[in-house]
Amino acid sequence: MEPLTCGSSPARCSYGTLRTCFPILTWLPVYSLTWLKMDLIAGLTVGLTVVPQALAYAEVAGLPVQYGMYSAFMGGFIYCIFGTSKDITLGPTAIMSLLCSSYIGGDPVFAVVLTLLCGVIQAGMALLRLGFLLDFISYPVIKGFTCAAAVTIGFGQVKNILGLKDIPQQFFLQVYYTFHKIPQARVGDVVLGLCCLFFLVMMMVMKNSLPLVEEESPRLVRAARGMVWSLATIRNALVVIAATGVAYSAEVMGCHFFSLTGKTTEGLPPFKAPPVSETISNGTVVTFSDIVKDLGGGLAVIPLMGVLESIAIAKAFGSKNNYRIDANQELFAIGLTNIMGSFVSAYPVTGSFGRTAVNSQTGVCTPAGGIVTGVIVLLSLAFLMPLFFYIPKASLAAVIICAVSPMVDFSVPVQLWRVKRLDLLPFLITFLVSFWEVQYGIVGGVVVSSFMLLYVMARPKVKVSDHGVVVLELDSGLNYPVTEHLSRLVYTHALQVSPPRCLVLDCSHISVIDYTVVHELAELLKQFELGGVSLVFAGLKPSVLKVLLTAELPGFRHTDSVDEALQLLTVISPITTNSSNHQSPARAETDHTALSQSVPGYSKPSSQ
Repeated sequence: MEPLTCGSSPARCSYGTLRTCFPILTWLPVYSLTWLKMDLIAGLTVGLTVVPQALAYAEVAGLPVQYGMYSAFMGGFIYCIFGTSKDITLGPTAIMSLLCSSYIGGDPVFAVVLTLLCGVIQAGMALLRLGFLLDFISYPVIKGFTCAAAVTIGFGQVKNILGLKDIPQQFFLQVYYTFHKIPQARVGDVVLGLCCLFFLVMMMVMKNSLPLVEEESPRLVRAARGMVWSLATIRNALVVIAATGVAYSAEVMGCHFFSLTGKTTEGLPPFKAPPVSETISNGTVVTFSDIVKDLGGGLAVIPLMGVLESIAIAKAFGSKNNYRIDANQELFAIGLTNIMGSFVSAYPVTGSFGRTAVNSQTGVCTPAGGIVTGVIVLLSLAFLMPLFFYIPKASLAAVIICAVSPMVDFSVPVQLWRVKRLDLLPFLITFLVSFWEVQYGIVGGVVVSSFMLLYVMARPKVKVSDHGVVVLELDSGLNYPVTEHLSRLVYTHALQVSPPRCLVLDCSHISVIDYTVVHELAELLKQFELGGVSLVFAGLKPSVLKVLLTAELPGFRHTDSVDEALQLLTVISPITTNSSNHQSPARAETDHTALSQSVPGYSKPSSQ
C-alpha cells in the first residue's frame, strides 16, 4: 500500500487519507478485464477448497458443521475493502478452530460472543496502533505452537477415521481412549477414511512433482499440466463429493456403513445482533458477563493468535510477490471481519496459509477474488445444505489430517540447535505444554522468551581490558535492569582493588539510558572521587551525552574515544593527586584549561 503523502491541496490530502483507510481505492480505479478473469478463476478455486475445509474445521471447533460455513464468507467481502494483501483469504482455520474448542465447549452462543469480542479487541488494537505487541511472540514459540497444534488436530481426527464415539477432548485422554477402543472401530469408516487419505496424499504428491512447463511447450502438454494442477488443487472438494456419493448410495440401499455428519440447518444464516445471553436446558439464564468470565483467557489468546497467524501469512506472500502490507490495517480488517461475522453466527476467523497459497498460485490479482469465494460459500449454504447430511465424518477427517500435516516441521528444532541452542527452550516449552492445554503452551513459551529477553537486557556482555587503567566496553543500552550488574563490575575491577584504579567506560555501543542508571552513575562518580581516582566516559552518542549533561553529574568527564580517555587519564593523574592535597580553585581551573588544549575531546568536569 502506498504511503500517505499530503501536498498543498486539501483534496489530495483527503484522497490520500481515504486510500489509507480504504485500500480498495488503490486498485479499483485501474481494475481491468484481465484482472477480473484471474480473480474469478482464483476465487472459484479457493471456494471449492474452503467449503469442505469449513465443514471439517467446524468439527474441530466442536460446533455443528454449518457454523464452519457461516464463518467462511464474511471475510471475502470485508477484506476486499479494507485488506492490503492481494493473496490472503480469511476464514476458519485448523489452529483457530482448535483454540476456540478450548473455550466455547461446543456452545454456538459462546462461539458467536467470542467472535464479537475478538473483533472488538482486534479493531481496538488497530486504532490504538498496538500491532507491535505481536513482535513479542518469538519465532520458536510460533513454531512450537503450530507443530503441537498440528499433532493435536491430526490425532484428534483419528477417532473419526476409525468411527469411534465418546472420545474425550483432552489430548492425553484422547490418545489413551483412542487406542483402548480400537477393537470398536467400524470397518466402513476405516476403509473409506484410508481411501480418502490415500487419494489426498497421491494428489498432493502429483501437484508437488509437476515439472515447470515453458511457454513454447506444446499446447497439449500445457493443458495436461493445467488439468492435473487444477484437480490436485480442488482435491478436498473432489474427495468429499466422492465420499458423499458413496455414503448416499449406501444409505439408499439401507446399509449404514459410515458415520455421517447428520442433520444440518438449511439456508443462509439470519443477519441479527449477536446474542448477549443464553437460556440453558434447565431454564437457567447465562448472562453476558457470565459468558465473558467463562471465556476468560481466550479473550487474550485468540485475538492475538488470530492476528499473528494472519499477518505472518500476509507478510510472507507480500515478500514473495513483491508488495508490502500495512500491519495495523490488516489488524483492522481482521477485527471488522470478526465483528461483522458475529452478526451471521460465525466463530473467530483468521488468515489461512493453505488457501492463501492456492489463491496466490492460481494468479489472483486483487482482493476481489475473495468476493467470488464468498459467493460460492453462500450458494452452497442456500442450495446444498441438505446434501451435507450424507458427508461421512471419515472424509472430513482425512481432509483435516492432510491439511495440518505440513505444519509439523521437524527441521525447526534441528535449525535451532545448530544456530542458537538456547532458543530450543521456548520451542520445547510451547510444544510440550500445548499438549496439556494449547493456550498454556503459548503463554508458557511467551513467558520463557520474555525472561530470556529480560536477562539479555539486565546482563549485557561487557568486555573488560587493561590498558594501564581499566576499560569496560558495554554492548547494549543502559536501562535500569543493568544498574546492579554495572555497579558490581565497576566495584570489582576498579574501586575494591588495592589501590583503587582509574576506569574508562566505553559507551560507543550505548544509545539508550534512563534515570535509574544516571542516579547510579552519580553515586559511582562520588565513590571514585572519594577513592582519589577518575571515571571517564568515552564515545558517548549525542542523545546519551545530552541526558548526562542535563543531569549535571559532579565530576563528569567525557571524551570522543577510548584512546583520548587513556591519554586524558595519563595527563590527569598528577592533577588528581594534587587535588586530593587541597589544590587551590585557581590552580585547578588553570590545569583544566591546559588539559582542554592538550587532549582532544576533553570536557571539563561539571560541578554542583
